[in-house]
Amino acid sequence: MVLHKKKLIAAALWLVILAGCSQSPSIQRETAPSIQAEAVQAESLQDAAESERLGTQWGDDVDSEIITVDLSRTSDNPLQEMQISYADKNYQGRAVNSMSLLAGKVEFSIHTDNGKLPLYRDAGNYYLKGMAGQAYRLVYHNNSANTYEIVASVDGLNVLNGSAASRYDDGYVLRPNDDLVIEGFRKSQSAVASFIFSKPDNAYAANTSSGSIENTGVIGTVIYELYDPSKPKPKPKQAKAYPADKGYAKPPQ
Repeated sequence: MVLHKKKLIAAALWLVILAGCSQSPSIQRETAPSIQAEAVQAESLQDAAESERLGTQWGDDVDSEIITVDLSRTSDNPLQEMQISYADKNYQGRAVNSMSLLAGKVEFSIHTDNGKLPLYRDAGNYYLKGMAGQAYRLVYHNNSANTYEIVASVDGLNVLNGSAASRYDDGYVLRPNDDLVIEGFRKSQSAVASFIFSKPDNAYAANTSSGSIENTGVIGTVIYELYDPSKPKPKPKQAKAYPADKGYAKPPQ
């Protein structure tokens, strides 16, 4: 596991996260296809044209030191997964400043040198408008006292080691009430290659044996909870010899 030696502390793990009446079945057969068609139509409206597609290129060298730490996951199953599609497109939907993860315990946002980029929420999906040449970073804020592992991917690549991404990969550690900022693809213990929007042909995924141009335009996050030995353990409750006693005897009934 590794820790950033910066204001924003992070770490990377190296340890390998209708009920309804049955009286009108004919109506259900008629309405279900229409609902499905509406969902497909909504999704197609958000699809980027070939000229709007983007990827993320291997950008400028940025200092980002990390150290190894020893933490383990509380479960092999992740607490939550999410993904964002991005392109140079005017997306439809509700603009939000950040995405709420784990019922608000973690907030996710994307920043540039000029501030946050709005995310667009539509039918449960999230979208991001970018521009070729624009640098960006992934920002996670932990509102809780829990410790989490963030397994992030960009264009189908693990941002920590550049391999084809898996939800079971190693990730960065998000400390309690702290921030994790991922600025680029990690190239060493002390630096990353910054994330910069680009045309798909120039994307890192299109120019490495681990990636594919077909996976450009998507950012993924998987979250696991971690055991943290530095977290104070709750004090054990004092044993009670007569736990049922809550006062005087009740009168006969």
